[in-house]
Amino acid sequence: MESRNDTPVSYFLLMKVTEDPELQFLLFSLFLFMYLVTVLGNLLVLLAVSSDPHLHTPMYFFLAHLSFTDICFSTTTIPKMLVNIQAQNQSITYTGCLTQIYFVLVFVGLENFLLAAMAYDRYIAICHPLRYTVIMNLQLCGLLVVLSLFISSANALLHSLMVLRFSFCKDLDIPQFCELGQIVKLACSDTLINNILAYFMASLLGGVPFSGIIFSYTQIFSSVLRMPSAGGKYKAFSTCGSHLSVVSLFYGTSVGVYINSVVSDSSRKTNMASVMYTVIPQMMNPFIYSLRKSDMQAVLKKLVSRIPSFL
Repeated sequence: MESRNDTPVSYFLLMKVTEDPELQFLLFSLFLFMYLVTVLGNLLVLLAVSSDPHLHTPMYFFLAHLSFTDICFSTTTIPKMLVNIQAQNQSITYTGCLTQIYFVLVFVGLENFLLAAMAYDRYIAICHPLRYTVIMNLQLCGLLVVLSLFISSANALLHSLMVLRFSFCKDLDIPQFCELGQIVKLACSDTLINNILAYFMASLLGGVPFSGIIFSYTQIFSSVLRMPSAGGKYKAFSTCGSHLSVVSLFYGTSVGVYINSVVSDSSRKTNMASVMYTVIPQMMNPFIYSLRKSDMQAVLKKLVSRIPSFL
């Protein structure tokens, strides 16, 4: 019989990334650098989109919200991780863990929906260019963002409330941040309902947006291949390149973390894979868009050139 806690859980223990003090300092410096790059890069995207009227289009409207989501997602996990790498006390309170689970689910879900909305925007722009300004109006863009936030928040709240019914065993070790799947594994109580709910909601809220992305690009590729000129094909594909790169990075790392958790017996490897999932896509997104979009590059150069005048 597994031993249970008769009293409510007050904290969880976070696994150390490494026991080597020198490697700890190296990892702390690396994750701090990546976090600062993530925040600064996405802030620059937000400033660029908000400051230049030429970027006040649906595509950049969604990109600005994606950048804000990336900042929030990184801030939900990385600062606590940095504190625990350096601190002697490797714990997180029960309330803090539930809060972290909630916000991680909110921002992952929101990013998923935003990527689908951006794919729909590209579909309308390429397949129905004459109706683009009519369909992709400000009201629809705002509605898509609000609806995405509402669905993501409701899903996160449902999962967080379901965790409250758990009783836990004595082994309370979790990775560097609180994940729903890891908390479910620690529970001594029956988790069947939670697992069914988790798989159902993941299939629904992950599968529907991903299917929308696949449908949008199927229609886009079909439309582009029917274009007579090579220049038109190149221009159409170039407008989708950045978004496709971000989609590949987001879903690629998600699938990588899932496969690693299933195949690998090492909790440390699974831990590091989860950490990379919360760091790499959010850091790379602003670089992908700024490097591939000439209009974004021009605005960013203007912003950077103004920095010395403010110092």
